[in-house]
Amino acid sequence: MTSTDVTEEAEDSGPGGYAAARLRLLTERSRSGPPRRSALAGLTDDWLAGLFGAGAAGLRGVALVAVGGYGRGELSPRSDLDLLLLHDGGDPKAVAALADRLWYPVWDLGIALDHSVRTPAEARRTAGEDLKVHLGLLDARHLAGDLGLTAGLRTAVLADWRNQAPRRLPELRELCAERAARQGELQFLLEPDLKEARGGLRDATALRAVAASWLADAPREGLADARRRLLDVRDALHLATGRATDRLALQEQDQVAAELGLLDADTLLRQVYEAARVIAYAGDVTWREVGRVLRSRAVRPRLRKLARERSDFLRRAVAGDGRAPNGGKPATERSPLAEGVVEQDGEVVLARTARPERDPVLPLRAAAAAAQAGLPLSLHAVRRLAATARPLPAPWPAEAREQLVTLLGSGRPTVEVWEALEAEGLITRLLPDWERVRCRPQRNAVHLWTVDRHLIETAVRASAFTRRVSRPDLLLVAALLHDIGKGWPGDHSVAGEIIARDVAARIGFDRADTAVVATLVRHHLLLVETATRRDLDDPDTVRAVAGAVGTQGTLELLHALTEADALATGPAAWSSWRGSLVAGLVERVSAVLSGDAPADPEDAAPTAEQERLAVEAFRTGGPVLALRAQTEPPAGETAGETAGEPEPLGVELLIAVPDQPGVLPAVSGVLAVHRLTVRTAELRSLPLPDGVDGSVLLLDWRVAAEYGSLPQAARLRADLVRALDGSLDIAARLAERDAAYPRRRGVVAPPPRVTVASAASRLATVIEVRAQDAPGLLFRIGRALEEAGVRVRSAHVSTLGANAVDAFYVTGTDGAPLPGEEAVAVARKLEETLRA
Repeated sequence: MTSTDVTEEAEDSGPGGYAAARLRLLTERSRSGPPRRSALAGLTDDWLAGLFGAGAAGLRGVALVAVGGYGRGELSPRSDLDLLLLHDGGDPKAVAALADRLWYPVWDLGIALDHSVRTPAEARRTAGEDLKVHLGLLDARHLAGDLGLTAGLRTAVLADWRNQAPRRLPELRELCAERAARQGELQFLLEPDLKEARGGLRDATALRAVAASWLADAPREGLADARRRLLDVRDALHLATGRATDRLALQEQDQVAAELGLLDADTLLRQVYEAARVIAYAGDVTWREVGRVLRSRAVRPRLRKLARERSDFLRRAVAGDGRAPNGGKPATERSPLAEGVVEQDGEVVLARTARPERDPVLPLRAAAAAAQAGLPLSLHAVRRLAATARPLPAPWPAEAREQLVTLLGSGRPTVEVWEALEAEGLITRLLPDWERVRCRPQRNAVHLWTVDRHLIETAVRASAFTRRVSRPDLLLVAALLHDIGKGWPGDHSVAGEIIARDVAARIGFDRADTAVVATLVRHHLLLVETATRRDLDDPDTVRAVAGAVGTQGTLELLHALTEADALATGPAAWSSWRGSLVAGLVERVSAVLSGDAPADPEDAAPTAEQERLAVEAFRTGGPVLALRAQTEPPAGETAGETAGEPEPLGVELLIAVPDQPGVLPAVSGVLAVHRLTVRTAELRSLPLPDGVDGSVLLLDWRVAAEYGSLPQAARLRADLVRALDGSLDIAARLAERDAAYPRRRGVVAPPPRVTVASAASRLATVIEVRAQDAPGLLFRIGRALEEAGVRVRSAHVSTLGANAVDAFYVTGTDGAPLPGEEAVAVARKLEETLRA
């Protein structure tokens, strides 16, 4: 069926015919994208024109006008219709009757409608009061009726927009900024709003409005394609969901990708991110130009005044009695920043003598100078560099490597400069491996950024630590490359080591420095994973880290990279608690690298408080608790440097209880019932005084309240007594709570995985559990280990977003590590329990 056939069917059959034709059009597989949107707009135009003609017979001075997205002819399957019934004020009753004959058929078909009835004067007045109305009228398109009425309104509205641009454009920019703060950046969100987020369709429309003002224009290259891509995704989203939605939810991404013929949801997100990046960058450049033009206009009256003063001076000078205003010194227009690079009007541009075709280092030199000055690179300069700059030789000259390090070490301004280079393809020309991580999504709620932006954010964070390491250049380059392997299959640290070695050699580092960069990339997760998931009192743990790191200098760099990486990931990835664990591990590894042997944990004597609790537990025959509140400085600050109020870290919970079966599930279950999150857990057995059989089990845990205040120790102890004697059914209590507060529907989490970490310790078997975090998870694990007949020596709990990664050091009843087959059997049984 052709578009003409569809239109004829709609006209012949009225609203029902339009609905059938519309449905047929939307289900045609042969037509999608701009052709389908155009056909849908044309079909709707003809239907509404038919309704208008039937209702406006004999009525003059009336026109039906499409505005907003419909005015642009961009109708997605579930788009609403933005309509204006324009009239000259002649017969209000007849106009109202016509409006009813237009609006009700639309409503009857279930199509959303944004409508208004106004005279041209009323429309202009409303536009002057409401910026969004004015923006919609800029796209006004005649549908039916008095063409002169529509043309007159379009001309007047456009003239108003251009005359009022100095006032309305700052208002529009503020509106865009508020929306971005509310909705976030489209190019980084896992569930983005295609319309409202920064870099989305609203911003593309705003750029059209700026162009209509004639004050400035957006960079056109790639902008139309980016806008078309987002519209195509929105079309597919409407068809996949059957709803008028702009939010690309996780559960719909695979279906939307299939609708568009894409490989998978990651490919879909990457295309969305690339389109958003083009629009966002165009917005940055455009708004900067708007600001420059408006500042220039504001300066013109002052310049005219200065011109009159200069003219007066010249007349006085002829008479011999004048002095030049401002000492006769002309204002400086271009300030040099580096060789071939100058500042002009708040931007970094190329000097008139610059020759990019002869100077391959110029792109990096200009970028470093811009970042150091905290200024943007001008669009013209970046495009000229991209078009004419010579490629760098391999290996790079020393100046190029130094300029890259300077750029990476410039802090927050690095981000804007890097984005300007990337927008014109200069980054992938300098670092070809960057293409695989460019706009690559990270499907982990802990991560705020795409892979490429995370790498830049890590370099920004690392720039604050350059004073605490002896080789800041190696730290910054490792920060830029630490996740470069995420564009390749397999372990990204292993793949990244190979890539980092190649890149470091290409940019001119010698063999020794290249090896250090490769080691940092290979082991960038080693410190935080070991500190949060391993027993730091186990000598084998410390020796393994020392063996992987190799030298004190590398350990120093790895410590700084670990913190920068975590801070650049998101607030859930770092805290003073994690920082203290990593610092403690670094201190122990440093001692080993200096030649000191790690202490045996069996030799560690209990503290006075631990001994007191053990004696009290033995005397009373029941559990004894001690709560000690702790605080940490605000996120991103270290102890001794914080100026803000400390953040609650939780409490240290010490529990002593006569050794007996079921202690771990009982304690973890009681904490879950009281909605306490376990951050670390250590269990050890303390012998009783001489002549007394038995021992006391000491549990040293760090906990925090999910929300609200911490419960009193007396309540925790009372419930723990009941849990140990069996009168408190923990499993039933947790099940009741889950039934009362069902979890919201979301993405199905991957199944739990339980593994045995081979050679992790000589003193115990280490069982690792990776699962979706949930209330009572530690209780279920503890109960399963108890049923398996193993003893838990210590537990190390780590929660990253919705993922729990826990390690349990277990032994047999004889206190020795489990035999290999038995350890595998325990892990398999635990995995089956968690999957049930």
